[in-house]
Amino acid sequence: MKRTVVHFEIGCSDIDKTSAFYKAVFDWNLTRHGNSAIINTGKEDALSGHINKLGPSDPQNYVTVYIETDSLLSDLKAIESNGGEIFVNPIKLPDGREFAWFRDVAGNLMGLITPK
Repeated sequence: MKRTVVHFEIGCSDIDKTSAFYKAVFDWNLTRHGNSAIINTGKEDALSGHINKLGPSDPQNYVTVYIETDSLLSDLKAIESNGGEIFVNPIKLPDGREFAWFRDVAGNLMGLITPK
């Protein structure tokens, strides 16, 4: 499988203020789900995305892109063996997919996600 970028996440400390900003500036429609807001950019074939408030601890301000993979554990092993670091171990999502976060060798926070 090609490993392509399929999703993005914007972290924040104030979900209402951040959502209002992206609505006002880019006219994105946002649907709240707890501490997240699903982004609809208005274009059907665009990357999916969401805004997320994680809580009082870091990271608060971040942008993470998610790379789709059908070999989550294999890719995490490859990340570690090539100098990267697992930041969040695999977590199962309600829709059946799994995701994990890692830091690359430059310290960038990235995500992996399995397909639907």
